Amino acid sequence: MSKGLRIAFFGSSLVSAYWNGAATYYRGVIRALHARGHHVTFYEPDAYERQKHRDIPDPAWARVVVYSAEGTEAVERCLEEARGSDVVVKASGVGVFDALLEARVLDLQAPGTQVVFWDVDAPATLERVQENPADPFRPLIPRYDRILTYGGGEPVVRAYRALGARQCVPIYNALDPSTHHPVPPDPRFEADLAFLGNRLPDREARVEEFFLKAAELLPQQRLLLGGSGWGDRALPANVKYLGHVYTQDHNALNCTPRAVLNISRESMARFGFSPATRVFEAAGAAACLITDAWEGLEQFLEPGREVLVARSGAEVAGLLSELDPERARRIGEAAKRRVLAEHTYAHRALQVEAVLGFTAAWKASPVAQEQVA
Repeated sequence: MSKGLRIAFFGSSLVSAYWNGAATYYRGVIRALHARGHHVTFYEPDAYERQKHRDIPDPAWARVVVYSAEGTEAVERCLEEARGSDVVVKASGVGVFDALLEARVLDLQAPGTQVVFWDVDAPATLERVQENPADPFRPLIPRYDRILTYGGGEPVVRAYRALGARQCVPIYNALDPSTHHPVPPDPRFEADLAFLGNRLPDREARVEEFFLKAAELLPQQRLLLGGSGWGDRALPANVKYLGHVYTQDHNALNCTPRAVLNISRESMARFGFSPATRVFEAAGAAACLITDAWEGLEQFLEPGREVLVARSGAEVAGLLSELDPERARRIGEAAKRRVLAEHTYAHRALQVEAVLGFTAAWKASPVAQEQVA
């Protein structure tokens, strides 16, 4: 086998999940690519206090370069260092220098270098450029070699193709069984229902409907709310607020309550085909998952057997009130079997290889032969 691809990846953060919902996704994909023999350098800014809230050290499966968010000198050095990579990835939502990076990575295109935009929030990006024809990213879309997305299915693919994308391929969230798996229950997280999600503008109304309304309808049930930003929000008396929950506690948070809740952000629910990272984290821990309804769910989990589906807070309350521990256990175990069989990051890494052209034909190309020499 050749040495593998050298991938330069500009993203929000690999080492901190603090205000960074894409961290688990990045870790899963990049760890799986490393296992396949590829070499990733992840460039992330020192921003939003993420370095103060690291939840993993620099990993053995990627080289992490943290650059200053003050001025552009440091990010320009990183761009120059990335020159000559086989693949250069600009992820959406870096949080600083996004417009600069979106334009400047395209200067790195060369016969042996493909440049990819990896959209971890395609619904938000598409709505932004569709509503503003003057958005500076819009004319750049046709120049990228390909667009990869965190989800969105055919609606997102059609939308990107309409904007001139050469190719658009969803690389869905998945499970990394080495990090998300069953663990013993933890008394800190004993509850009937838990929801984990940061407070974001296009999620808050849905959290009020699916989680807080359900709590009000079930005053005798105990509920947990985890995530950043909810501290000043008035909560029902039966809801305990946990604050930011570090990734090392996610397994216990999924394994301890009778059920866990997934609530899609409004834009992702509207586009559909966008399973959140939490869906696979919960399934990997064999948790009984209740999710809001969204188109394409059946592609990942079977409603009623591997996941419970609600269309309102009242339906969440109804499902929880009828859910006995034995049925919850059966649903969680079925979900775990399904994702291990079809939806791990090892599966996604194979797909990424195919999309990037890392096939037998590619390995026989002059570029690949130079790497082997």
